[in-house]
Amino acid sequence: MGALDGKVALITGASRGLGYAAAVELASAGAHIVAVAQTAGGLDELADVVETSGGTITLVPLDITDDGGVQRMCLALHERWGGCDLWLHTAIQDAPMAPAPSIGPKDLEKALSVNVTATARLIRMVEPLLVAREDALAVFFRDEKAGQSFFGTYGATKAAQIALFESWKAETRRISPKVLSFTPAPMPTALRARFFPGENKAALTRTETEAKRLLDAILGAQQPQ
Repeated sequence: MGALDGKVALITGASRGLGYAAAVELASAGAHIVAVAQTAGGLDELADVVETSGGTITLVPLDITDDGGVQRMCLALHERWGGCDLWLHTAIQDAPMAPAPSIGPKDLEKALSVNVTATARLIRMVEPLLVAREDALAVFFRDEKAGQSFFGTYGATKAAQIALFESWKAETRRISPKVLSFTPAPMPTALRARFFPGENKAALTRTETEAKRLLDAILGAQQPQ
């Protein structure tokens, strides 16, 4: 019996990085994974890994900035399972690094659309699915780049995303769903490689290792206080 048997876990941004590793880890613990990402090839690869290991998964190729698409996905979750038990939001737009005076308007607009507007939309639409389940949990991921040199676009929009989740966390402190903050260690992801090209990957923590730590955090958060 897995620790998450019978649970439905929605993972936005599941085709690579920590989202991918978390999907594999949670599936191995018994959760049915609803994997959302734009990259269909990455989702197909994830499905092969999960199903080969005996897990179950539903693939949702979707741009989270697509309002209608997100609505249809949430309706399908409701109709098939009546809600979801876990939501991990790992999707992020990696805006190009640039000095603050040189930030491109289109880069800023895209980062705001993915990192802030889409996050607010998802919170609004996923929340009823979580409320429908006992001991439901939403997980967001911290990355404190705000205020660092050349991280103006990414840092500002990631900070805004974190602020949305922190407000939700404060608002639901005594009610469902519980909102969990998780700070991953530096990992050799494609996102980090674009920010730190040439970095020694051997010195970084494997995504699989952080996914196991994340599962422990999820199980701990679901224990009665």
